Parts: sequence; structure tokens; C-alpha cells
Amino acid sequence: MNAASRRRAGRFVLLLLIGLVVGALLTELFVRFMPESAARDFFTTSVAAALGPLVMDLVAVGLTVGPLVFNLNALSVVGVLVVLLAARTWL
Repeated sequence: MNAASRRRAGRFVLLLLIGLVVGALLTELFVRFMPESAARDFFTTSVAAALGPLVMDLVAVGLTVGPLVFNLNALSVVGVLVVLLAARTWL
């Protein structure tokens, strides 16, 4: 794996995380300002996947990370697509 492909993978992960944050913000806006309807239910219903907790117990140090939960809904996908398209256009 050369430096260019590592940089490209790092940028993709960063853009993916930014897109998930934008999607979470869109979800919160929809929950707060959209009236109760089928469209609101569709856009704000999420599927959760959990990882963890991850425990590393060494002799001198113990570390526990987690649980890490991913909530994915339609607005998260929209946020990721918007950020990826904007990055493709501007970068």
C-alpha cells in the first residue's frame, strides 16, 4: 500500500465520518421540526449495530473501550452522499 492510496483511504474515512455527523444533524432537525407523519417515521427510523465492549487487560494496564453503537437511517445515508459529492466537486 503506497502513500497515495493510504491518503485516499484516510480522506474517505474522514469524509464518511463527517457525512455521518451531517446525517445525525439532519435527523435531529427532522425529529424536532417535522410534524408526525409517515415521512418522518421513514426518515428517522434507524437500525443500530453495536460493538463491544472491548477489554484489554494487561499486567500493568487495563483498557476498556465501548460499547460502540452505530445508528444508521435514511438521513445518515443522505448526509454521507452530500458530503462525498461536495468533496468530489470541490476537492
